[in-house]
Amino acid sequence: MFTNDMMECKQDEIVMQGMDPSALEALINFAYNGNLAIDQQNVQSLLMGASFLQLQSIKDACCTFLRERLHPKNCLGVRQFAETMMCAVLYDAANSFIHQHFVEVSMSEEFLALPLEDVLELVSRDELNVKSEEQVFEAALAWVRYDREQRGPYLPELLSNIRLPLCRPQFLSDRVQQDDLVRCCHKCRDLVDEAKDYHLMPERRPHLPAFRTRPRCCTSIAGLIYAVGGLNSAGDSLNVVEVFDPIANHWERCRPMTTARSRVGVAVVNGLLYAIGGYDGQLRLSTVEAYNPETDTWTRVGSMNSKRSAMGTVVLDGQIYVCGGYDGNSSLSSVETYSPETDKWTVVTPMSSNRSAAGVTVFEGRIYVSGDLQQCESGWHAQQALPARSRLPGEQDVCLRGLRWLWLPQHC
Repeated sequence: MFTNDMMECKQDEIVMQGMDPSALEALINFAYNGNLAIDQQNVQSLLMGASFLQLQSIKDACCTFLRERLHPKNCLGVRQFAETMMCAVLYDAANSFIHQHFVEVSMSEEFLALPLEDVLELVSRDELNVKSEEQVFEAALAWVRYDREQRGPYLPELLSNIRLPLCRPQFLSDRVQQDDLVRCCHKCRDLVDEAKDYHLMPERRPHLPAFRTRPRCCTSIAGLIYAVGGLNSAGDSLNVVEVFDPIANHWERCRPMTTARSRVGVAVVNGLLYAIGGYDGQLRLSTVEAYNPETDTWTRVGSMNSKRSAMGTVVLDGQIYVCGGYDGNSSLSSVETYSPETDKWTVVTPMSSNRSAAGVTVFEGRIYVSGDLQQCESGWHAQQALPARSRLPGEQDVCLRGLRWLWLPQHC
């Protein structure tokens, strides 16, 4: 400021608007002795002063101090302060923290005090880490009820930015539809009807707004990555479970499964992780167990009708589907579906051919099964690769209305 070609270097007296005197004194002392104590009480005033005086090293140190102390109760305020001070790294860190800890943040006073524009921007984000869309609905409703008279008219706009079709049908009927704010709003009722149609009439899903039916990026258990079972270097099946935290960038052990499982099917429904079937080193399994990350416990749930490993596993409309697999003697064509609400497995229409280790995915209300692996003298090998922009001759999909399997053409 005083050595470059700025107007302050030519002035005899400089008025520093908004500068905290104690912060200025601390910064001047730092210039002479190189020592500076940063704490919760002075960090913001120091950052403002360092920004004004262009002391980048102090500005960076203050940003690091705030970043390391982010909390659900202060992260929204820190993000706003970082934006005001043009601290991009701190702003991005606070933003990521808000997305990662959205549920806890939504319970804070800072969240309830946000203006409408900020709430709309937040509930629209793909990056929100939530177990289900129901948590986003509850957060938005809490914000409205905090000042019902003033915010009530904003509810339709909020609900149109929430992915109601991804809520459970029971939640839509028992919670959303029964809320008095929703019942008295025609547009809100229309949005609930649209969400219910998503579940009742799958054939209409392509006509719904893509935004409201697109899952958020962090709908896995707590936004973490789980490695379940598998084989060790000696070829033994494992009961080990590890979890990776992308934010902290480290792996840690969870409670092991009750049974060793390799080639195990894994699915996440309603915040629980299911380990399905697999191979324990001697037998193929039909047993299933569910992991609760909140309590770090495994619980045995209903077993499949058939033992299988290397099956395709997907989740659709809150139900788990397992397709094909290997029972120790041959590949399977059978398909089963599991309802967490009834804890029952149901056999549905089988595929047209036996498949194990097939690729399985869900798209627009249909399950697609592609390719498979077959046993040969030297082990397992892929039978055919998937060319770019085409489907395998053996690729199938299942229409869930009536559960019938369809052969797809080879080319799109």
